[in-house]
Amino acid sequence: MTTSSETRRPLPVLMIPLRRCGSHALRLRLNFSREFYSPYPLHVVDLMPLLPLYGDLSEDRNYFQLVVDVVGLQAASMVKWPDIAFDPVEIFESLAEQPRSVHRIAWELLLRAGEKQQARVVMDKSLDCVCYADELLRLFPNMRFLNVVRDPRAQVASINRAIIHDFDTELNVRIWLSAYKAADRLLAEHPDKVLTIRYEDFLLDQQTVLRQVCDFFGIAFLPQMLDIGRSTEAAKIAQLSSLWSSNHFPPIAAHADKFKQQLSMREIEIIETACRDYMERYGYTLLTAAQLPLNDELIKAAEIRSLKARAQAWGDLRRNNYRDYMLRQCRADYLAGIRRRLQRDRQLEQSFQEM
Repeated sequence: MTTSSETRRPLPVLMIPLRRCGSHALRLRLNFSREFYSPYPLHVVDLMPLLPLYGDLSEDRNYFQLVVDVVGLQAASMVKWPDIAFDPVEIFESLAEQPRSVHRIAWELLLRAGEKQQARVVMDKSLDCVCYADELLRLFPNMRFLNVVRDPRAQVASINRAIIHDFDTELNVRIWLSAYKAADRLLAEHPDKVLTIRYEDFLLDQQTVLRQVCDFFGIAFLPQMLDIGRSTEAAKIAQLSSLWSSNHFPPIAAHADKFKQQLSMREIEIIETACRDYMERYGYTLLTAAQLPLNDELIKAAEIRSLKARAQAWGDLRRNNYRDYMLRQCRADYLAGIRRRLQRDRQLEQSFQEM
């Protein structure tokens, strides 16, 4: 049941299930609406491996530290949220008696930012958080989900060239499968809360897909959503990173098949073998016999290739786009610093207990 306090706040929406699906293209167009607000995402999933180091979050000291660190993560983001700053003391005091969760903190920041913009709907583009959908629905029973499906061959090819996941098809197809399986569980349990669209349909007919999304969110479609060249945010992020360079231009439908030049036929068959059921469900035509399953030997070799490619990719980024490199490195250093501090504090606490 939706409470009165929930109805007064913006409707929370999470885009799922995996990055490099055209998510920025959709977010930037929807942001033309004053009813809608979706800033650059926190990707709080990167903080999840550190949570055990905080200890029992029912202890105020531990939870306050987590609040401080989430607020800091927002400040360390590559793309800053406009015209807002957060006081961790005030955030902690407002949430102290509510269920304690890193997701509750992150969404409090987003909801407050949306309220300042007088938005009726706020969306988090942290797609990887699909695996925490159950917890999110316990925190926000009225949450909705925008499930953006993309051809796994095109999506994996795009991920391979990004700086956000692994750097090998064999590894990234496993990430793709895990994300889509998590979305499947959500679809099975809460079909009324999920809208599924295909990125390829958006490429062919932006207006129809955007109208469908707007109807699902309960906001009005605006014709200016079709003119991305007028988006100052799109122009800004296009200059920050090569990953976003195309976001200031209309989508090109022919790029849906770009993976044919980016992947070998062996890679395509690996993807089609692993993702066959999903491809058939969503209408993607197979190009191979789809009979090349992953095995431990393939994965081990892929991990070695990925480590080498990761080092190469960061080196290339450092040489070719110093702004992109420094902004990403600043966030990575921030997360690494949190880990060192938490580990140090835990060791000190253990030493005190042994005295």
